[in-house]
Amino acid sequence: MGKKKVAFICVHNSCRSQMAEALGKHLAGDVFESYSAGTETKPQINQDAVRLMKEIYGIDMEKNGQHSKLISEIPEVDIAISMGCNVGCPFIGRAFDDNWGLEDPTGKSDEEFKIVIKEIEKRIFELRERL
Repeated sequence: MGKKKVAFICVHNSCRSQMAEALGKHLAGDVFESYSAGTETKPQINQDAVRLMKEIYGIDMEKNGQHSKLISEIPEVDIAISMGCNVGCPFIGRAFDDNWGLEDPTGKSDEEFKIVIKEIEKRIFELRERL
């Protein structure tokens, strides 16, 4: 059996879910495939997320081809994870397997962004161990 496909979902697919996709590929790509999507899109990924992921991990999400996309644009997945419903919970046509309940750091300080990034990293490692 191939690797499980994991989707990280939030409404706009521009910040938390994008960081989770990038960290999933970077830290657990040998265990599962990572995708991100939303029920709406933004013209570009959150630029603070892009800058901080590059600064902390050396990951250039935009150069790696990441962009804001709809759920219909990714393959069918084995595991769907909501990044947090504080902005509104997206409907994806099925139940979520997990809700990480992360605050959206958009428009907040780098320190607050880094707290969310580190929490995503921790949860990616936990997911990697479970799979």
